[in-house]
Amino acid sequence: MNTPIDPHDKILRTYTEPEVTALLLELHERGRPLGLRWGSVAVSDPTIDGRLLVDFGDAPVSTLLNLLTLLREVPRR
Repeated sequence: MNTPIDPHDKILRTYTEPEVTALLLELHERGRPLGLRWGSVAVSDPTIDGRLLVDFGDAPVSTLLNLLTLLREVPRR
């Protein structure tokens, strides 16, 4: 398993809204077969210290990336 990305990792400042939107689409696609649904997940307008937030409890992009890392390790059905 990969090491989780820290919410303060400087690489997170390089993600753009279109890139994060694409990651959210992947999250929906990979999570759907496992029953993981976030109908209201979206890139949120506010940022903290230059980092985009994902609107499911104002989680940082690192949370999205860490979830995707876990989902990518699950065999596809």
